[in-house]
This record gives sequence, structure tokens and C-alpha cells, in this order.
Amino acid sequence: MISFLDEATLYNRMKIHELTYLVVDDLELMRAVTVNQLRSLGCEKIKVASNGSSALKILHHGKIDVVLCDWNMPVMSGLDLLKTLRADTALAATPFLMITAEAERGRIEEVIHAGVSGLLVKPYNAGSLRNRLEKVLAGRQRPVGAAAGALRTKTVAAAQQRRATDAPLAPSRILVVDDYPVSLKLMEQLFKDEYQVLTASNGEAALAICRGDPMPDLLLMDVLMPGMDGFEVVRRLHAQADTAQIPVIFVTGDDNEEARIKGMELGAVDFVLKSDDPKALRARVRNFIKYIDMRRQIQADFDAMLDAAMVREDVEHTTRHDIKGSLAGIVGMVHSLAEDPDMSTKHASQLRLVEKTAQQVMDMVNLSGEIYKMEMGNFKLKATPVDLGEILHRIVDLSRSTFSDKHLTVEVDTDTPVGTELPQALGDANLCYSLFQNLIKNACEAAPPNSRVVVALRDEDPLRVLVSNSGVVPQELRANFFEKFTTSGKKGGSGIGTYSAQMLAKAQNGEIVMDTSDERNRTQLTVTLPRHVFDPATGTPSASR
Repeated sequence: MISFLDEATLYNRMKIHELTYLVVDDLELMRAVTVNQLRSLGCEKIKVASNGSSALKILHHGKIDVVLCDWNMPVMSGLDLLKTLRADTALAATPFLMITAEAERGRIEEVIHAGVSGLLVKPYNAGSLRNRLEKVLAGRQRPVGAAAGALRTKTVAAAQQRRATDAPLAPSRILVVDDYPVSLKLMEQLFKDEYQVLTASNGEAALAICRGDPMPDLLLMDVLMPGMDGFEVVRRLHAQADTAQIPVIFVTGDDNEEARIKGMELGAVDFVLKSDDPKALRARVRNFIKYIDMRRQIQADFDAMLDAAMVREDVEHTTRHDIKGSLAGIVGMVHSLAEDPDMSTKHASQLRLVEKTAQQVMDMVNLSGEIYKMEMGNFKLKATPVDLGEILHRIVDLSRSTFSDKHLTVEVDTDTPVGTELPQALGDANLCYSLFQNLIKNACEAAPPNSRVVVALRDEDPLRVLVSNSGVVPQELRANFFEKFTTSGKKGGSGIGTYSAQMLAKAQNGEIVMDTSDERNRTQLTVTLPRHVFDPATGTPSASR
């Protein structure tokens, strides 16, 4: 019986040649290599671009099924192109395969965080490309309902098993090509304890193996063979995009210097005489295989990182959905009980408090979903006028009650004359509430007992809100104050309060700046947000300019 995942993979294997591909690379040679490798897989509908900006124009003027993009390019990098695609509703679902020579984990996490569909490590061959494409395209089949639950359980279990076993790489594959049976056997015996050894006694057989799946990782090639010699085999390998990347070491009895030079000019990585010490040959092969295995390990690590990120996203999405469903049921039942005429006034009041609390938790779950969209570049702001004064007073009133044991003076200060309407921001009221609730709560937690926390609304363009308290930010946190999971000395602190506040501000076209002074023993956070201006010409709100 074929599983859902197998069906998806099989379907995409049948359809892979029918899709339209966009190859993006600033180097013409690399574009040609990737295009040729796609054509060797039967793909003919291929478009090319030399940078992300040109690629965007192509994406906006025609259907592209898959983007294959280099990372480092002028004008617009692959990462910037990916972020732009994921922020565009019409293009957000486009599979995106990033081709990279990057090995720094932090940068790879950045591109995974941006929503990449797959990663392909340079150098690569057509077999590697095909495997990544099949995996990327299989990921497009997103099941729902029971199938989604089954796939999720299977995927999580597989990811946990991978982390638990930390399975090593399979042995590298070495193809030994020699027309002399004794040499062939000796070479096989020399390497079989460390590698998977394949053998071929002539050039035609060697070419057939190299065009198979999986390809050899390294060729040990004799030069002098009847029919097709080793040089001709290498020429034919390099003439095909799908085999051109296979490294070759010539192992020959011909000690002619011209032969050695010819072999190296053909692109061989080494030229070894059969008369040399077998231990030396083994050491040279081992050294080169280390390089190959390092690349294979990097690819495996990137795949594992991407798989883990996808599992995490899937679980988080499902968890949010399930929690919201349960909370909605609680809110509905509690509301019905509170409205029951037989319910006592005291109990009805308590039930409404439970209902309000459950609704607040649901709002927090919804907010986590919005922040996730912001992180992925998929958030779209629907800006409306926001009464910041009302929001700030509400949060401050709640904070006075919450931190009453610290005897804090928490107050709102405005520079607007009495009797004059307070200015409005242009943003989202729920996001503003969460933003300032985070900042004011943090200020009250950081302030020493019997001190003042001041929240000042300044009628300026853009609007400014200043949240200040006594005390300073620890020196070790200042440079990374708005980064995720930055916290110090706060029991149970998650380190995401200021991070999420900055995300919420930027999502509304604003920002937050922190200033802490050891001399004044004071910390101030300044939030700027666009000011709402009513446009009488259109009858709609707009930001001032």
C-alpha cells in the first residue's frame, strides 16, 4: 500500500518535466549548468534571470512553478527575493529552492526562517538537483483533515527518530574503472572496508554507471584501456550536465608527463601512478572523500534543519488552531451560563470574568499567529484610526492594580490641552494594545518599589509614546535588547516581550528605540507610529507625510 507521502512524491516525479522553472544566478556559467541539468531531467520550460530584481519581473508576468535561485547576487540577493515572494500574496506559495555555498548555521537559519522550500549545496549534480526538486514538490501536497493528522504524526516521529539516532552518512560510492581484472580486484580490496566500491572494466560500462542513480561520488579511472580510453570517458562525462560534477582521479601505469598534464587539463583532481605505494593512494582518496563527505554532511544537516522547522511550523499552526477551537467553545458555554436568568448576580459576574479571561487568552493565541506571519513576511496591515490615549489609560489602570504591592506611581502624561481630542495613530488597535501592554508591563517589572513609571503621549508627527522608569538595562543586554529570547534576572522571563513589541511596531510602519542612562538611572523606550490624518478628498484615513 502506498502512503500519502509516497503518492505525492510519485505524482511529482511524473509531473516534474511539465513544470515551468525560473533559474536565477548572476553567473552565466552557473545558469547554464543548472539549465542543462534541468534539461537532462526532461524539463524544457525554463526561464532565466541574472538577479532577484529581474526574476521578480518574470514572476509577475507569467506562471512560474519553481524558482531555483543562487543566494549571493548583486542588485537583489536570493534571500531578498525569497522574502519578497513570501510577502506577496500572489507569489507566496511558489516553491523556492535556494542554491548556496553557505555553511554558516546562522545564515541558513535565516533563510529557513524566511520560508525557503529547499536547500541545495554547491557543488551539486543532476541527481542531487532531482532529489531536492522531488522533495520540494512533494511538500506542495498539503493534506487536510485526517490525512493531515496522520502525516503530521509520521513526520514528527521521523524527526524525533532522526534526532535520537543521529545516523551517520552512508559510505561514499567509489567507481573503479580498469580493463585489467587483477588491478580491478586489488583496488576493490583496497577500498571496500571504508567505501561502497563499484567496478567497470571499460569506458561504456563506466558511463552507464555514472548516468545511473545514485551517481558515484568519485571515479578512480585507468587511462590506457582498449576501445574508449580514460581520457575519452572523462570528456564524455564533462560533456553532460548531469555527470560533469563527478570528480576523477586518474590511476594509471603511464608515467608520461604529457599524459599527466593532459589528465589534469581535463579536470582530474589528481593523477596517481599504479606503481605508487597503495597506502599513499588510499590516503589521497581518503583526503578527497573527506571533502565530499563534508559537503554531503552539510546537505544532510541543512535538510534536517529544514525538516525540523517545517515540523515545528506545522505543530505550532495546529496547536493554535486546536487551542482557539477549545477556547471558543469555553467562551460560548460560559456566555450562555452568564446570560441564564436563573443564575445569581454574583455567579453571573464571575462567569463574565471567566469569559473575558478566556477571550484575552484567545486574543493572545491570535496575536502569536500574527507575529508568526510578520516573521515570515506574510503579514498585511489593515490600518485604521487608533485611539492611543484610551489604550494607554486602560493599560495603565490595569498596571496600577497588578503592581499594587510595589507601590508604584504609574501615570499617563499628554501634551494635549484639556478639552482637546487626543491625536490618533494609523494602525491596528489590537496590535497597539499588545505592543504597549508589553512595554508598560516590562517597565513596571523593572522599576524599583515606590518609584514612578511614566507613559507620555506626544502630539507630534509621527506620534511618539515614551515609556520611562527608574533603573537601567543590564550592560550585557543593551546591544541585543530587541532580539528574541533576550532576558536577564527575570524569573520565568521568556525574552520575547521587547522582540514582539518591536515586531508589532514595525508591522504598523513604526519603530521602538531604547535609551538607558547610568548617570540618570533611567530607562526610556520611545515608540513612533504614523499619525492618522483624515483625507476629506477620499473620506478615508491616511498617514501624515
